[in-house]
Amino acid sequence: MCINSTTTIVTRSCVRRLYKDLLRFGRNELQYTDKNYFYNRIRKEFNSNKNLDRKEDIEYYYKVIPIF
Repeated sequence: MCINSTTTIVTRSCVRRLYKDLLRFGRNELQYTDKNYFYNRIRKEFNSNKNLDRKEDIEYYYKVIPIF
């Protein structure tokens, strides 16, 4: 696990793992949503946030945004 209650460090590998887990979820678990829409939405969100620099912004998007 990349984040626990004592540390809030989000590394590049944590974000990459989240991206892969979301794509895997779409491939294996998704039943009622269009898979192409789901994949495109994930790619769009990750591409739009790939230039985040501030630690607080990265932690926010890592913790709050991917609620699936």
